[in-house]
Amino acid sequence: MKKVDEGEAGEMCDMRGMLSFTILWLLSKRPMYGQELATEIGERRGDKPNPGTIYPALKELAARHLIQASPQGRNSVYELTKEGRGALQRSLNYFERAFGDIFNEMKAVPAGSQKASAGRSSSGR
Repeated sequence: MKKVDEGEAGEMCDMRGMLSFTILWLLSKRPMYGQELATEIGERRGDKPNPGTIYPALKELAARHLIQASPQGRNSVYELTKEGRGALQRSLNYFERAFGDIFNEMKAVPAGSQKASAGRSSSGR
């Protein structure tokens, strides 16, 4: 897995809205503790979510029955439920429909190519 360095992370668009999706995706791989989730997310995004961000998201996903927590000692291990797997699949389908063409086009254009910047308007957008 490629870690994001701080300089690269500062140049990306805001990805905060992706937290719930990222949690569901990570839990589709294996059950994890909250701290493990935060560490995995931090390695991918370049900034580790703090407890005040990750635990409310976990609580909300559990309230929606998309994940469940199992106590193990003083900690809880989170895992996807059947409903969570369905929600993750629907989200993946949505992202593919909404953004798949963007990723496919960017993969086809060599880095630094004029074609990538030709679609931008003169206003810099």
